[in-house]
Amino acid sequence: MRIGAVIAAIIAVIAIGFGIYMIDIDQTEEAALPEVSVEGGQMPEFDADVGEIEVDEEEVTVTVPEINVTPPEEDTAENQN
Repeated sequence: MRIGAVIAAIIAVIAIGFGIYMIDIDQTEEAALPEVSVEGGQMPEFDADVGEIEVDEEEVTVTVPEINVTPPEEDTAENQN
């Protein structure tokens, strides 16, 4: 396993070396941004008919069921073991 990792690292180093030295890119002209002028213009205008929503508050009494939980009685003979 260790030999395989060493070989893979050597191959990676060789590939990176070829990539660096086999490609030669030279910039032949400087870049320049275009000149832009903005004049006038108009924002769009919209008419929208929307529905109405009415929200009312109302106090309501809700009956909640009552739950009674009675645990089973423990047998005193089982507790003495």
